[in-house]
Amino acid sequence: MPDTVALIIWLIAGVAGGNAAGELIKGNYDLGPGNTVTGAIGGVIGALILQTVIPALAGFDLRPILSQVIVAAACGAGLTVMVATVRTRRRRH
Repeated sequence: MPDTVALIIWLIAGVAGGNAAGELIKGNYDLGPGNTVTGAIGGVIGALILQTVIPALAGFDLRPILSQVIVAAACGAGLTVMVATVRTRRRRH
């Protein structure tokens, strides 16, 4: 289980990734405040998966933290895009 500092880092990186993705997909695909929530969820899930798959990237050294931030931001952005796409397609039907 991650400690509080790691969880905060993942949340911030995920929120940044989710909001960045939201800015890129404005229009019909925008989730509004949901970009932040979805990004945070994606960031935490992505970083947890990273630590499970590659245990060497756990901890608080520079390399693990950088890796966790990159993965959390990317997963936050990815989940935001996926949720926005699914939500938009469901509205159309």
